[in-house]
Amino acid sequence: MDLHTHTRFSDGIGYIRDNIAEAERKGLRIVGISDHIHFFTSHVLNSYLSLINRAKKESETIVLAGIEANILPEGVDITDDMRKRLDYVIASVHMYFNLGSHYKYLELVKTAIQDENVDIIGHFGNVFPYIGHPSIEDYKEIVNLAEEYGKGFEISTRYRVPELDFIKLCIKRGVKLVFGSDAHQPKDVGNVNWSLKAFKKAGGKKEDLLFSELL
Repeated sequence: MDLHTHTRFSDGIGYIRDNIAEAERKGLRIVGISDHIHFFTSHVLNSYLSLINRAKKESETIVLAGIEANILPEGVDITDDMRKRLDYVIASVHMYFNLGSHYKYLELVKTAIQDENVDIIGHFGNVFPYIGHPSIEDYKEIVNLAEEYGKGFEISTRYRVPELDFIKLCIKRGVKLVFGSDAHQPKDVGNVNWSLKAFKKAGGKKEDLLFSELL
């Protein structure tokens, strides 16, 4: 699976059909289109979902309609009405932090985990090399909260996160995982080798993945 791909509907360079064609070429079972939410108006969303829904009927690969929302200090910028029309929502932090302020990042993630419109936390920890790494106790708190609220985490090949210990904690606590390339061009769709290797190294099995019933 690759549930994190972008198209010309946001900051990608390919069309939806191009991403799906690449997923088919690489033999993916599931591909998700998950463009950045801040590029959308209601009219653009209608066009986006119309094209994805048409592709669902035509593709041998399972196509899911997603979106990547932003985790902001005031909350996640996804509305109830928009969520109802999508198969899943990734929520990611796209903010800058000062060195030593990883706790601010974690507080934002906690907010997103508790948002009922969010399904997956995107590229968790991609900023840690620059702002400092949390403790294992911090990780446990995040995973426990995700278990309580039924949220999953992306294993991102682009950023090579989360850390192996975090992935192991998710598997141990039954927190679901997904693979994501974070592709911004069609040729990168399905490039999830690092995600798959990390998942297997952590002891993951098919049932530990979100949408495993489709695999």
